[in-house]
Amino acid sequence: MRISTVVRGVAVVVLAAALTACAGLPTSGPVQAGLPVGDVEADSPFTERASSPISGAGPEVIVAGFLEASITPTDNWSIAREFLTSDLADTWRPGAGITIDVAGSRSYASSVDTPEELDSADEADVRVDLDQRASVDADGRYTEAAGDTELAFRLERDDDGEWRIASAPDGIVLDEGSFQQVYSRYSLQYYDQSWRHLVPDVRWYPRGSNVATSITQAAIEGTPSDWLQPAVHSAFPADVLLDGNSVPVTEQVASVALTDAALSLDAATLARMRTQLEKSLAATGVSEVRFTVNGSELDADEAGLASDSSDVSTIVLTEDGFGSLVGGEVTPIAGITEPLAQFDEPVSAIDLAQGEGLAAVQLSTGAIWAITNSKANELDARPGLVEPSIDPYGYIWSAPTGDPQDVHAWTEDVTSPDIVDAWPEASAISALRVSTDGVRIAALVTIGGRQSVVTAVILRDDSNVPTGFGPTHEVVELSTPAQGLVWLGADSLGILTEGDEAALRMQIVGGPGSEQTAPNGSASFAGAKSPAGVRILGADGTLFAPRASAWQEFYQGVLVLGTRAGY
Repeated sequence: MRISTVVRGVAVVVLAAALTACAGLPTSGPVQAGLPVGDVEADSPFTERASSPISGAGPEVIVAGFLEASITPTDNWSIAREFLTSDLADTWRPGAGITIDVAGSRSYASSVDTPEELDSADEADVRVDLDQRASVDADGRYTEAAGDTELAFRLERDDDGEWRIASAPDGIVLDEGSFQQVYSRYSLQYYDQSWRHLVPDVRWYPRGSNVATSITQAAIEGTPSDWLQPAVHSAFPADVLLDGNSVPVTEQVASVALTDAALSLDAATLARMRTQLEKSLAATGVSEVRFTVNGSELDADEAGLASDSSDVSTIVLTEDGFGSLVGGEVTPIAGITEPLAQFDEPVSAIDLAQGEGLAAVQLSTGAIWAITNSKANELDARPGLVEPSIDPYGYIWSAPTGDPQDVHAWTEDVTSPDIVDAWPEASAISALRVSTDGVRIAALVTIGGRQSVVTAVILRDDSNVPTGFGPTHEVVELSTPAQGLVWLGADSLGILTEGDEAALRMQIVGGPGSEQTAPNGSASFAGAKSPAGVRILGADGTLFAPRASAWQEFYQGVLVLGTRAGY
């Protein structure tokens, strides 16, 4: 049965208490658009406070109140523990994971539900059915997990005759809206094999907790997500551990005590450790990390990283030529604009490398060419190719729509290494994009008749030549066909969906997504370092830019909206 009148009453009491305390926030509803990708919102000082158990409440109401108390993580979910027997309250582990469900989907069934049974029974079983959307594991990793889920609870009467939960699954349950109010996202950082790029691994931690400690523990003693692991590594040696169970932060400086093994580390390792941890903690407001051993500070410099030299200007092809759109004028790009104008066939797609010394061009015939130093070379003329994507090492990636395993990574001189294990389960591919760090590749693929956004790491040899892909990681299954894919910042993707009501979906890799309406007639789009830099091209040549919650006409007469490598 659906949630009973009494159970709904608990929800009203909870909401009333929250509104009385702090004019609270909604705890249910659809996913809403949030801050621009890469922006960080400080944890709100206002958090909803769930209600304690109501005297005389029946088993279903107690279970409903217990689940509702997941919205209040204060003091290690102390309010939720009030619904448990004393024995279970001591052993229940809320940090074991999160089940994320659809708001209003929970239904309850109890083994005792008549007045007579309630008066005489000392034990009861309650089953909760819910519509699950995702899960988060004990390490803060988010995974799409749609489907019906059942949770089982056993209740007993305490010495005062009140029902309390004696058996419950570890972990908590939150609906989609409440999840992003109770938890915040952070990106652990790991090095690529060159030690020149940091790759984000998104994790979720409860607001109001000592997040700096959680992130530091995960960075020093944890491991990357399985799909990232083949291509990234940590600067922290396995025998170096956190000494203690907290990381104090004073005036944006995190003091991190390490075990004695850190004393033998060389300067390069210490510098990499510091940089990795500082970047991981940046979203918490930490600007500096200081390592100590037995109270003495270690001398750790900052490690050098490759800079992202990507321009932020929009690049377009118009009747007047190709170049950067600045101040309403198109500025030619040396070595690229002139040879691009020499093609007899119309151009349909352009990807421009960092540094603007290389462009991957697709013609209306589908063929892909490389342009560099005012020269053009044909790379790939296979039928049905998706739009090309350039990685930071100068490789131009292509694949036929009907053969997603036949991925090539071309050099400008028309050579391509063999790429193995590319999307082994996919039957079709409609887009691919390499991230700005060159470690990850995202794609729109069809698996088992459904379209999904997937990612994988690019495996490379010691000379950074790509050799294959790591395991396929499904980011999200799409319910509406998509016509394009871009990177938005370091840890999110943009997806342009098709149809009369086109939408731009902003999808965290390792988190939920949000959507906003796209301009009518959207034909293509270009990614950026943040959603503020996204550009959408209409079928009539109108270029749109986001302005507040709407789209504003930005330029007219655009034939092709170019993309910048990595976005």
